[in-house]
Amino acid sequence: MRVLFMGTPDFARVVLEALVHSRHEVVCVVTQPDKRGNHGMICPPVVKTYAESVGLPVRQYAKVRAEGTEEMRSFGADIYVTAAYGQLLDKAILDSAKYGTVNVHASLLPAYRGSCPVQRAIMNGEKQTGVTIMQTAEGLDTGDILLVKKTDISDTDTAETLMAKLASLGAEALLEYLDELESGKVTRIAQDSSKATYFPMLSKADGLINWNASAEETDRLIRGVTPWPGAYTHRCGKTLKVHKAYPTDAESGLSAGTIIKADKTGIYVACGKGTLVLTDVQLEGKKRMCCADFLNGCRICTGEVLG
Repeated sequence: MRVLFMGTPDFARVVLEALVHSRHEVVCVVTQPDKRGNHGMICPPVVKTYAESVGLPVRQYAKVRAEGTEEMRSFGADIYVTAAYGQLLDKAILDSAKYGTVNVHASLLPAYRGSCPVQRAIMNGEKQTGVTIMQTAEGLDTGDILLVKKTDISDTDTAETLMAKLASLGAEALLEYLDELESGKVTRIAQDSSKATYFPMLSKADGLINWNASAEETDRLIRGVTPWPGAYTHRCGKTLKVHKAYPTDAESGLSAGTIIKADKTGIYVACGKGTLVLTDVQLEGKKRMCCADFLNGCRICTGEVLG
């Protein structure tokens, strides 16, 4: 089957790589324009870098609906596949190929529609998630469900580790769906929109730790916003990033945000319920360190309050 692929981040790269190594033919890769990154350097999407490395034609449109519709049709694809592409598609694009457009979405639809399903699933304490291959419609993740694969969320998963698992699962699901499509065995299930959940895009503010929450909730927040936007609190007027931590049920009787103790095993902080132990932190202007190294150069006193 001739596939036109549309995607941008590493999640999409994993799916694309599986397609490239399958019996299907990728006729073109569409991705977002290059962006200016740190130190003013121009950074291409990882999908573009991979596609060019294997000799695939690449197209980048600032506004795909305005610029790409006709050129994309010229590649003669049987199906369009999207995976974290990053732009909305209109009906003219969705219907361009014989089998329309399908999307690899990193949640069990209709739950967690939108742009950050992996992060929000961890933050909300879900125990299971998965990928959905859906027929893309004009609404936001509203199309028919074509195939679903599930996986557990571990107590140590971050958005980064879970995204990697879901990328591999999504690649597997897509290839399985394409086989079903060719054999005519596809089952379409309409989504029950009454069960749909939406969450807004993450912002820097979402990483701010609220010590009044329980230790378990705070741990989920930290894991859900890792690596971006990252969890943080404030100490002595400076930002203290928290890269790793773990919750305990221990109660100190101290007010939320108070440091109970700090030693080479971690910085113990009272929460609204339980205690969070910070094990990997980064003070503003400094490098990321394990707490043992951090405390060698920074004195932290029992009774200090973070916030």
